[in-house]
Amino acid sequence: MSAWLPTAPCTPEDCVAAPDPVVGPGRQLLRAASCTGLLLAGVALAPVVRGCCGPALRERLVQRWARLLLAAFGVELRAGRAPRTDGGVLVVANHVSWLDILLVAAVRPARMLAKTEVRAWPLLGPLAAWAGTLFLDRDRLRALPATVDGIAAALRRGERVAVFPEGSTWCGRRGGRFRPALFEAVVRAGATVQPMALHYRLTDGRTATVAAFVGEDGLLASLRRVIAARGLVAEVEFRAPVPAGAAGRRELAAAAQAAVFGTPVLPAPAAPVESVRHMADRLPASA
Repeated sequence: MSAWLPTAPCTPEDCVAAPDPVVGPGRQLLRAASCTGLLLAGVALAPVVRGCCGPALRERLVQRWARLLLAAFGVELRAGRAPRTDGGVLVVANHVSWLDILLVAAVRPARMLAKTEVRAWPLLGPLAAWAGTLFLDRDRLRALPATVDGIAAALRRGERVAVFPEGSTWCGRRGGRFRPALFEAVVRAGATVQPMALHYRLTDGRTATVAAFVGEDGLLASLRRVIAARGLVAEVEFRAPVPAGAAGRRELAAAAQAAVFGTPVLPAPAAPVESVRHMADRLPASA
């Protein structure tokens, strides 16, 4: 892992609570079987859907599949209505869990930007590749300019691309700074930023960290926690779109961060010297 990669202070031991309350073993087994079936169906049908369906129908099918998969995991989705936007849109959100990808797909389907490790995930990796996910090797900073170029090209074509600008997952009680690198694609394409705030709670309103996928947490351990949880609710709140206008990437990143976390927009810092100690400013998102 490169020294310039951003990291969160969140760890499974300190920040992630065990599911409480939990469902019984029978329900957990049913959830696991349902999720596996839906994932296998997604892998099998993704090439057909991508090749034979028009954009509007494909988007509806993706939304429906993602909502079914969330329900199979036992997650209740609560989402507001997405603002209408024209042209290319960069969807940005805070990053808590691998479940975030399903939330985006369920409410605002978009091409995702993910770390290359996702390719190796069972079932999810092939499905992400067929869905047109853009993969980035976060250990190779030299790959970043090509990634920004690819996102800018997609935005110019009027596509939606979803990223997590914190560059790392957080437990949900706190969040990180939005890295400005990928907002350069918005500037180049003259596109729009659509901020989204993601929250995980229990049905009684308490913040839940059971879905958090942080630190050295394992994917299987995280899957087991989610499948065992009772009353897990995922909330998606859309914020007002932020047009590129004359703003630079740092101003856009600050505005999007303020919209997602409700924090004041701070003046953008002066352009940093290109050295290793400033490389974190250029880190892209991960999933």
